[in-house]
Amino acid sequence: MDIKVISRNVGQALLISALFMFFSLIVSVANGKDSAFGPLAISFIITFVVGIFPFIFVRKASSISLQDGFMIIVLSWLLSFIFGMLPYVLWGGEFTLINAWFESVSGYTTTGSTILTNVEGLPDSLIFWRSSTHFIGGLGVVVFLLLIIPDASPFRMRLTNMELSSLSREGYRFRSIKTVHVIAFVYVGLAAVETLLLMLAGMSFFDAVNHSFSTVATGGFSTKNASIAYYDSAAIDIILIVFMILSSIHFGLLFGVFASRSLKPFRHPVVRFFLGTILLLTVLVSISLKVSGTYSSWGNAILDSAFQVTTFITTTGFGTADNNGWPVFANILLLYAAFQCGCSGSTTGGVKSDRMYIVFKSIARQVKQNLHPSSIMQLRVGNHFMKDDAASAAVLYIVFYMIVLMISFLLLVMFGVDVSEAVSGALTSLGNAGPGLGSISTMGNYASQLGIAKFIYSVDMILGRLEIYPMFIVFSLIFKRSK
Repeated sequence: MDIKVISRNVGQALLISALFMFFSLIVSVANGKDSAFGPLAISFIITFVVGIFPFIFVRKASSISLQDGFMIIVLSWLLSFIFGMLPYVLWGGEFTLINAWFESVSGYTTTGSTILTNVEGLPDSLIFWRSSTHFIGGLGVVVFLLLIIPDASPFRMRLTNMELSSLSREGYRFRSIKTVHVIAFVYVGLAAVETLLLMLAGMSFFDAVNHSFSTVATGGFSTKNASIAYYDSAAIDIILIVFMILSSIHFGLLFGVFASRSLKPFRHPVVRFFLGTILLLTVLVSISLKVSGTYSSWGNAILDSAFQVTTFITTTGFGTADNNGWPVFANILLLYAAFQCGCSGSTTGGVKSDRMYIVFKSIARQVKQNLHPSSIMQLRVGNHFMKDDAASAAVLYIVFYMIVLMISFLLLVMFGVDVSEAVSGALTSLGNAGPGLGSISTMGNYASQLGIAKFIYSVDMILGRLEIYPMFIVFSLIFKRSK
C-alpha cells in the first residue's frame, strides 16, 4: 500500500466535510453567531488543516492499486466520522464522547438514529451541520471525492466500481467517467425540487432544506423533536413519501426517466418488486391497525401506514406516529421492510431489493427445476440472464448479513439490552434505517442505551453503509501487512 497516495486522497474527503462546516458557520453568522459558532470554527480549522496537509507534502500520483482504493474508501468514511463529531464534542450538552461518535456515525451513514432528547434545543447552525452529514454521507464521501478527480484518472474508475454495488452498475449504462455525474445530478436535483415543494406545503426555508437533505440521503434527522408529526400536514407527509421512494430507486433509472422523458425505466422488475413490496406492506399494516382498534378511521390508518412502511423500507426513519404502540404484527412487517430496504444504486441501506428479488427468483427457479428435472432454466432479471455465480453472490451476502446481525444481537443481549430493542436496534442499525422498537421507536431515541450498546450499533451502521465486504478486506490487508 502507498501511504502517501492514500493520505492525499483521504485528505480530499476531509476537505469536503470542512466545506460543509464552513457552510454551517455561515448559518451561525446569519443567526448572530449562535452558541455553535466557536465549536464549528475550531472544527473547521482542524479539519481543513488536516485535510490540506497531504497536498502540501505529498506529491500527486496518477495511478493507484486496488488495495489502495479499498483503504481510501474505508479511511475516508472513518476519518469523516471522527472529524464530524468535533462540533458536537466541542458544543457539549448531551454530546458526551460516545454520544458525539454515535451521532456522527449515524449522520454520515444516513442511519438517522439519534441520542438527542431535545433536537430543538440545538442552535440552527449545529442542526444544519447535523443534516449536512446526511447530505455528505448519502451521496457518499467517496463519490464527492470523485467529482473533483480528473476524468482520465484510473483512480476514478476503480473507486466508482467499489463505491457502487455490483448489482447496480449495469443499470447505469454509462461509462464510469459519467456515472458520478449522473448520481450527483439526480441527487442534487431531488433535493432542490423537494425543498421547493416542502416550502409550498408550509415548511420554513430552513426546515425544508434540512428535511430535503435527510430525505434524499434516506437519513431521517429532523429539526423537530416530534419529527414529521410536528407539522401535522397530509401534504407534507405525501411529499415526503414520494421523495423517500424516489431516493430509494436506482439513480441511473431516475436519470433515464429524465433523459428519455418516459416512465419506461420504472418497468424494471426490481423497481416493480420494490414498489409492490411497499404496497403490500402498507395494506397489511393498515388492516392490522384498523382491526386492532389502534386507529378508528381508515384514512388515518392508511396514511400513517404508508408513511411508516415507506420510512422503514427506504431507511429514512422519519416518523408521523409512534410505532411503539402499534400491534406486534405491524411492527414485524416494519422490521422486514428495514431488512429488505430499497434498490442498489440509491442511498438506502439493508440487503437491497435487488438481492431479495434475485433470491425469490432463485427459489422459484429451484422449485420449477425440481418439478421438471430435465429442463434447463436460467435466472432472468428483466431482459438479462443472470449467471449462477451472481445469484450465489446475492444469497451469500444475505447469509453474511444475517451472521453479522446475529453476532450484534448476542453481544447486545449479553450487555443487558432488552431483547426487542436489541433485535430491532441491530437490524435497523445494520440496515441504516434508524428507529426500532421500545425506547428506540420512531418517536424515541438512543439516549438511554448503554455506551457499549451505542458503540455496537455504530459499528453495525458502518458495516451496513459499506456493505460489509470493504471493511473486512481492509482489515485483512492490515493484518497481512502487520505479519
